[in-house]
Amino acid sequence: MTKPALLPLEAYPLRAMDTIRYADTDRQGHVNNAAFATFCETGRCVFLYDSSPPLLRAGAGFVIARLAIDFLAEMTWPGRVEIGTRVVTIGRSSFGLGQGLFKDGRCVATAESVIVQVDETTRRSTPLGEDVVKLLDSLRGS
Repeated sequence: MTKPALLPLEAYPLRAMDTIRYADTDRQGHVNNAAFATFCETGRCVFLYDSSPPLLRAGAGFVIARLAIDFLAEMTWPGRVEIGTRVVTIGRSSFGLGQGLFKDGRCVATAESVIVQVDETTRRSTPLGEDVVKLLDSLRGS
């Protein structure tokens, strides 16, 4: 994958919100980089497990194979972060997500992740179903 594009929140078809906690801050008073990864996880989980129809088939699970975050601006407490998520690539057993983190309407980070579908018994990658591929394709965003 290439470096994530800087997109407006409206370009992400899936959205989630999270609260910035005081515990997310470091000695300098800004949100720690690990919290950025947690906010991305919030968006991924809403995408992966709260979709209708569901992305996950019985007997399968999702694992994250890659996460890359570009930090564009600092965030401070208090506040809320909006997480936009879109599909950027679709493979045989994996797909790539692009995400944007926004505070007060400003993009503070972009992220890319690769998600692999695995068989829960063998723990090996397993192909995405045709219905899942269609759903993923519809969530590429504008």
